[in-house]
Amino acid sequence: MLRWEYALLVRRRQPRLDDTGWEVAYTWYGPDGAVLDVSPYGDTALAHLNRAGAQGWELVSVTEDGSQQGSAELHRYHLKRVLRPVASRPRLRNLGRAGRRTATG
Repeated sequence: MLRWEYALLVRRRQPRLDDTGWEVAYTWYGPDGAVLDVSPYGDTALAHLNRAGAQGWELVSVTEDGSQQGSAELHRYHLKRVLRPVASRPRLRNLGRAGRRTATG
């Protein structure tokens, strides 16, 4: 059965630290719970989506909220990719009667 994992890329508009206007920041919310500022990896949503696509992520949907001001979220990019199967540990074989140990030996 095919299983998926999901992530979220959020584009925010926020005031610059030097009070000279606004800047755009990108945050990655990974399937493992990680929250990373990925702004240094590119200055456009397309750059971030291409990077995610190269890692196997597929864009599922985009939500936009341009009505909020300041540091509110503007765009949310919902992504998914096939969950790679976890390597299973080898199972112990049933040794039957010959492999059983007793308290006496």
